[in-house]
Amino acid sequence: MILETFLNNKPLFYDEIDYTRMPRIYEKIKDKLPSSKIIHLIGTNGKGTTGRFLATALHNLGYNTGHYTSPHILKFNERIWLNGENASDDLLDVTHKELLKILTKEDAALLSYFEYTTFLAMLFYKECDYIVLEAGLGGEHDATAVFPKILTLVTPIDKDHEAFLGDTIESIATTKLKAVQNYAILAKQNYDKVYEVAHNLSIQNKREFFTHNYFLDSDDEMTLEAISKELLLAPYLVENLSLAMAALHFLKIFFSQEVFKDARLFGRLTYINDHIIVDVGHNTLAAKRILESLREDKYTLVYNSYKDKNYKEILTILKPIIDDIYIIDVNEERIESKENMRDVLDDLGYMYYNFTTVEKDKKYLVFGSFSVVEAFLKGYIG
Repeated sequence: MILETFLNNKPLFYDEIDYTRMPRIYEKIKDKLPSSKIIHLIGTNGKGTTGRFLATALHNLGYNTGHYTSPHILKFNERIWLNGENASDDLLDVTHKELLKILTKEDAALLSYFEYTTFLAMLFYKECDYIVLEAGLGGEHDATAVFPKILTLVTPIDKDHEAFLGDTIESIATTKLKAVQNYAILAKQNYDKVYEVAHNLSIQNKREFFTHNYFLDSDDEMTLEAISKELLLAPYLVENLSLAMAALHFLKIFFSQEVFKDARLFGRLTYINDHIIVDVGHNTLAAKRILESLREDKYTLVYNSYKDKNYKEILTILKPIIDDIYIIDVNEERIESKENMRDVLDDLGYMYYNFTTVEKDKKYLVFGSFSVVEAFLKGYIG
């Protein structure tokens, strides 16, 4: 794939980000990008599943719908979903060539991996009625924030990516919620401070914030229960579904439970078989949600972590459901050293080993990031 070769020359991660670059280049090419109705997703956890619930429903209701999500697990194409399917290699290459004609050579080279692929997705979705656009790690400075949106959905906000977003809930919420342009619907938040920030911004910037419950009634509660049983949703996924349903009500789009058929997003408490669960979560909020969902059983944890994650707290949270840990090799510079990981595991009193293969008599939870799940699947599936 031509696009893959091009993207491989761009680093995935940066120590510093030029927040002026994306808006500057957007202004140059905005007239050549689609004018679809954009629904923006911001927050710390649950953006991917909320977006997939909403995009699937819109598609099943007859709307031409794109869902841009990140990162991917096994293949880049997972990031650019259109009407129920991931983008094909051929169509991505065609769109890539089209984008290179729109951008100057200098701008194409300057754009980061995520910035370039965001423009690519927008061009790919040029025929869409709706684009469900998921932010990367940020809010007001995220590459996705430059586009005009009709609605913003705010999933639970918690601590993560503190180096870029701030080290308090107030600072993180402020950075994320400043991405709201007009209307926003908030999922159930774990911190009252998020609601306070939203209230202050609504006064200062004339934005209108709603809670998701504002749009839901008793019939919706029955629909939520029926869908959650059909799709075997964990409690936190039901919350994401309720946010997607609130968005449909905001858009004044009538729906039934059938439109959410096949709406699950792979890698979110996904059962590979009856003894292996994979989840791409990688922060403390994700760990809490895993604990709530799986507290009735014990698992062998297949794990690794990036250096900038609070993995000691994550492993402390998960301890009630973990028998032992198998550290899986992940070939990335950001991964914590095994020596440091072992020191933490010793402090927490875990039995741990190096991961080599799956044993049939164990129940496995594969958790730690998209990279951990990718490494596991490549080894397990081959």
